[in-house]
Amino acid sequence: MKITEYLNHAEKPLFSFEILPPLKGQSIKHLMEGISPLMEFNPPFVDVTYHREEFIYKKHPNGLLEKVSTKKRPGTVGICAAIMNRFHVEAVPHLLCGGFTKEETENALIDLNFIGVQNVLALRGDAPKSDGKFVPEPDGHHYSGDLVKQIIGMNKGHYLHEETEVGFQTDFCVGVAGYPEKHFEAPSMKFDLKHLKAKVEAGAEYIVTQMFFDNKKFFQYVENVRAAGINVPIIPGLKPITTLGQIVNLPRTFFLDMPDDLLDELEKCATNEAVKQVGIEWAIQQSKELVANGLPCLHYYTMSKADATYKIAKAVF
Repeated sequence: MKITEYLNHAEKPLFSFEILPPLKGQSIKHLMEGISPLMEFNPPFVDVTYHREEFIYKKHPNGLLEKVSTKKRPGTVGICAAIMNRFHVEAVPHLLCGGFTKEETENALIDLNFIGVQNVLALRGDAPKSDGKFVPEPDGHHYSGDLVKQIIGMNKGHYLHEETEVGFQTDFCVGVAGYPEKHFEAPSMKFDLKHLKAKVEAGAEYIVTQMFFDNKKFFQYVENVRAAGINVPIIPGLKPITTLGQIVNLPRTFFLDMPDDLLDELEKCATNEAVKQVGIEWAIQQSKELVANGLPCLHYYTMSKADATYKIAKAVF
């Protein structure tokens, strides 16, 4: 079932969440243990992130450099299949421009279509930590809007090297990202919304936002999106703060602001446990306000850890 169908037919606010594929060497058991408690809240879908491979260059005594993979997560396609089989929910894989060619993207979509995945989230992805800016793969996509076009093209039976028969058309519902505080590379919100509108016009059917901690900014964003002529559903993305380090790291990594009221409470915390309690309570109040304003679905970034999200969902759903 497509995400838009769940949203259109929801009789009450829906709960969904996002997980990270485990690092190499970890088993699927740990991943499933992080998902299982959240099934109590009947999520219609679970997002599964995609990560490009990371490398270092190892110098040998002869002076030659060897490219060595340092971080490789298990395939998102396989994880989606496991989640769908175990929990009977929709899995929504993230597809990235960064690190992938058009051919690799097509192959991934063929595999996803084969196992019954009906929804994908199309993202540009970030530049590797070692790079100063995003650079697409040779014969890869530079912008997520172009990735959307490729997915929609396959829905129409257009593949890279051939036109297919009707029976080989895919039928993906495509989501894209939205940024309540604008994408950090966008020179203005107006510019950001222009590109968001282009993605919707290319065929994207819903928007999931980057995390935010100030609901006022989300509500203003929704007004701006609608004023720009974008009318697809908008799903707010939320994340509870759980450690002292996140007070600095989240704003720096995701280019977002934290409300002064939240920071005042966090500054009183001396331990991660105290921070977690403040973060959970803040997310609960955020969630309740969003539900009161008629949002059809709330989406939580769990980082594959269920405890904080579980407490929030228990208080809200």
